Amino acid sequence: MTNHSETTGPSENGDISRDGGSPGRSAHDTQVTLRTPAELADALPYLLGYRPEDSMVLVALHDRAGRGRFGGRARLGIPANKDDWESAARQLAQGLVTGGERRGARAEQMVAYVCQEPASGESGRDVMRRLTPLAQLLRTECGRLDVPVIEALCVSDGRFWSYCCPTEECCPPDGAPMGLPGTSVLAAAATYAGIQVRGSLRELRARLLPWETGAILEQETALDSAGMALVPRILDGAFRADVAEGTLALAELVIARYAAAAPVSGTHRADLRDDTLLSHDEAATLILGLQDRTTRDRAAAWMEGDEAGPALRLWRALARRCVGPYGEHAAAPLTLAGWVAWSTGDDLEAREALAMALGADPDYLFARLLHQACNEGLDPESIRRCLRTERTGRTELMSHTGRASQDGTAALGDVGPPHLDATPCLDAAPCPDDASATASGTRRRRRPRTVDTADDRRPRPEDSRPRRVRAEHTRPGMSGPGATRRRAAEKAERSETGGGRAAQEGRRSGNGRNQRDE
Repeated sequence: MTNHSETTGPSENGDISRDGGSPGRSAHDTQVTLRTPAELADALPYLLGYRPEDSMVLVALHDRAGRGRFGGRARLGIPANKDDWESAARQLAQGLVTGGERRGARAEQMVAYVCQEPASGESGRDVMRRLTPLAQLLRTECGRLDVPVIEALCVSDGRFWSYCCPTEECCPPDGAPMGLPGTSVLAAAATYAGIQVRGSLRELRARLLPWETGAILEQETALDSAGMALVPRILDGAFRADVAEGTLALAELVIARYAAAAPVSGTHRADLRDDTLLSHDEAATLILGLQDRTTRDRAAAWMEGDEAGPALRLWRALARRCVGPYGEHAAAPLTLAGWVAWSTGDDLEAREALAMALGADPDYLFARLLHQACNEGLDPESIRRCLRTERTGRTELMSHTGRASQDGTAALGDVGPPHLDATPCLDAAPCPDDASATASGTRRRRRPRTVDTADDRRPRPEDSRPRRVRAEHTRPGMSGPGATRRRAAEKAERSETGGGRAAQEGRRSGNGRNQRDE
């Protein structure tokens, strides 16, 4: 589920009347009054920042002086199986209502939307009829939470229908046409306020989805080769640091290459240009190298300033290269893309990238932490401070050990790899599993999935493709010097307090701040 906080869209400080709505820019500016289903249908892209497709959306309303204002928004894809509609509607309603309660702003009313384009042989009216049970489930689930739905709309094939309005003059059976994009009063107000609709959800996600071109086979072959070469080295403590350093050096090289490239207009053309600047072998090496959690944590430090833009382009490009059976590997670059987007103020791309990372790997803890923090509208500065501190510490340690080596007193290898010994992992801290854990201040630690790392589980030359591994996890009961080193590293990781804890501390302080602001 993708949540959208109160700060998304043009209605942050606006009003909405109980008979249909009216988001405005502020109490002292000219208000834009929305009173009809047509105006509410037109408002949806501006509330989310994009045009939703194949989606069900809930928008919360909060009372203020007898009127209302738009609050949080939440979107969820429409399940293909109708048997899943009830659970999806319950998840959407509970997620938005409980999220508002945690921020001290419980929703008092809802506006519901179901959006889907007709299938082959269907009309928009057919879609409206087919989705009627889903709209009713949304109304029922919100009613169970004592939050009535005052309007439910279906948007399909350039038309809209109201499930609540019985007046044919207002809402005819064949639907009413949507206005031309950008021609409404709300569109003018949003443009004046600097709010932009960034195309459709499909266009936004296309920048992060795996390739569907003829180059898939070449990229898949490169990933196979890189996996055979790198996975055994990542699993071996003696070579893991070398792989990390090589991965980060290559990433830094590509980021510099992107920064020097001439700009082009249009997101599609820009993505094609970035794809041509990254070879198959380079992409494969980076994708496999980032599966090591500590390497990924160090890469997350490219989050601001002149580095952030090219780094975000690289993470997008790597996500597009996770083709075929390597789809789960996209969790790392997608999470990095979401983190950099959030850190630079693009909450919309951040939420979608993090949601896609969880789609690739639902147990990816770093993505879960960031997705929850982003959805709750927290400030990412606490995580940035942690990453800045660790980056500065590594730089000072490298400088110190380098000088010592020149003096003949010590070598870098004598003090151990800094990113294993000194850098806390961003997802080392537990994440609250439900609203009750957050409210009570308790934390549940999810047991990480273990991956066998004994020799009999390592990729063999005859294997067609390497299994995806999490190099930071080891199997209990292993023996030998390598196992001793890994157990020591694992023990050190459990005691670390990294960006994951910083995210949770920020969440706690952010919740308090929100309550004070309310």
